[in-house]
Amino acid sequence: MKSIKVRLGRRSYSIRIGTGLLAQVGPMLQEMGYADKAVIITDPTVKKLYGRQLKTSLTSSDFKVALLEVPEGEEQKSLETAGRLYQELTDFHAERTTPILALGGGVIGDLAGFVAATYMRGVPLVQIPTTLLAQGDSSIGGKVAVNHGLLKNKIGAFYHPRLTISDIITLKTLSPRELSDGLAEIIKHGIILDGEFFSYLEENLDKIRSLDARVLERVVSRSAKIKAGVVEKDELDLGLRNILNYGHTVGHAIESVSGLQVWHGEAVAIGMLVEARISNRLGILHKAEVLRIRNLMARAGLPVALPSLGVGRLIQAMRHDKKIQQGKLKFALPKSIGEAFIMDEVSQSLIEQVLSNWHEEA
Repeated sequence: MKSIKVRLGRRSYSIRIGTGLLAQVGPMLQEMGYADKAVIITDPTVKKLYGRQLKTSLTSSDFKVALLEVPEGEEQKSLETAGRLYQELTDFHAERTTPILALGGGVIGDLAGFVAATYMRGVPLVQIPTTLLAQGDSSIGGKVAVNHGLLKNKIGAFYHPRLTISDIITLKTLSPRELSDGLAEIIKHGIILDGEFFSYLEENLDKIRSLDARVLERVVSRSAKIKAGVVEKDELDLGLRNILNYGHTVGHAIESVSGLQVWHGEAVAIGMLVEARISNRLGILHKAEVLRIRNLMARAGLPVALPSLGVGRLIQAMRHDKKIQQGKLKFALPKSIGEAFIMDEVSQSLIEQVLSNWHEEA
């Protein structure tokens, strides 16, 4: 088992990564001083796969357990769903010391985290991510939120877990599309901060896609460590942490305009290619590096074609982005593979040119 410390003073916590960790959750919580009750929030698929195993680990450690089920889908990240969960927590007589365990992917992590942050002004949160996207990215850093209509993560908070537990075994049950979807955020970390990691992904992609446990543990650990290092330096996303948004300004627009039919990682992958081309058009990122990024995305099973959603609609959706300041769109752009920077002087005409000429440049 690997352990990564996210150092945030009194809000510090550990990320534990390894195989067979679900069976150890009950004893881990006991070691942290929790007792009596625990709440698991999950979706039907993950409940069927891992709900009983996690519940057994908790009941064997003398916890009374409520297992709350949320239907699958990004549309469940809503205030309406949160309201239903508040009522179920109340019916269970959950207390301010009752931990909420988010068992699932990014949707469950965001939703359960938002509920934990707001129920009784905050109850303990334990993230137990079961997808590559969640283990390598979304379960780390304390961003929890629900959507507003089709606008991603519009209502949320910074609320860190007390512990994150990533059991690599859960990745074995992912579909090829789910695995590819998670690889987008992993690749992103290499592009913005670690060129050697990007090269490792290029060299070991076949092993990752064949679910080699040793390689997956290394990939999840490195990705988690990269993100944790950024969060430690800029917890509230006021400066450096903005580089983690590489691909997201365009990616969130694609998700929204598609009616959330394009998955998060897929949309971010396309967004990273758009923003890499913007950087190239600005004379910053070399064309050869744009091609390396595109090739790795394609090998990872991620989309490299821009969906036919309408340039105008995508631009309009970007204008609703949370990162807009004084009316200016803020982009994280790659300078080279392994280094990124923030820019808020990208003209709308340049964005439109890159989107409109996508097929000519492919």
